[in-house]
Amino acid sequence: MSMIERSRSTGRRTIRPAMITMLAMLAMAAALGAVGCAGRAGQSPSAVVPEIRPGILIGYLERKELPNALALLAPPPAAGSTAMALDEAVRQQATRLRDTPRWTLATADAELGFPAAAGTFSCVLDAPISEQDTPHLYMLLRRSMTDAGLSTYTAKEHYSRIRPFAMHRQPTCAPGDEAQLAKDGSYPSGHSAIGWAWALILTEVAPDRADAILARGQAFGQSRVVCNVHWQSDVTQGRTIGAGAVARLHGNAAFRTELKAAKAELAAVREKGLRPTRDCAMETEALAHK
Repeated sequence: MSMIERSRSTGRRTIRPAMITMLAMLAMAAALGAVGCAGRAGQSPSAVVPEIRPGILIGYLERKELPNALALLAPPPAAGSTAMALDEAVRQQATRLRDTPRWTLATADAELGFPAAAGTFSCVLDAPISEQDTPHLYMLLRRSMTDAGLSTYTAKEHYSRIRPFAMHRQPTCAPGDEAQLAKDGSYPSGHSAIGWAWALILTEVAPDRADAILARGQAFGQSRVVCNVHWQSDVTQGRTIGAGAVARLHGNAAFRTELKAAKAELAAVREKGLRPTRDCAMETEALAHK
């Protein structure tokens, strides 16, 4: 996952302090501007939220508010340990799912770019998620993605764990990402943190579908094992960091306001009878593979 600037000297990704300051100033300016013109020019919520880089919006949280993955997590399984043997056994099981509908879903789940990623939970919600139909829900997913993803990086950069495809020199479901992923620490999984954060948030938006949403959030993380880009322990601990990010988000007023607006949007979409645009039959078939 690439949402952080790469340092030329180390090759590692960081958000430099100067950039944090600049983003904070931009966010403040954007918020003040929104007070005077929101609704006047028909702007979507994303029109007044700055980007970290093209396509990646700033999160709701300041850097100091993010969970510290390095402090929260134990080190990844050591070579030769029982835990590492379990990671390897799960990886070998997952390789059997190549060229199945589950592999196809894992390929779709690898995409974190919007608007494609917005539809990840649309089937279990039985409603579309788009900037046009549900702008606040769309924004909720985009900004919380940044918060959950960035929360993993203290541990990712410290441990620099090698990914399974790089260790075993085997293909993934996202060949175009392999060169970059090979340079990015595997532990914990950023995708898993994001997927679990989204799931927890969406259970509040649609509590009547909580079980299906949580199951989809689990599957989103497991897609990284199926895809051969993460170990099982990466995914499991990614969920821990995702949950920590959501806990911190509830202390943020802008997040709570967006969450309330998202609930109203989903109710309106349901009232109109709008349906998902994704292939939900394929997704159901894929998720039957446990």
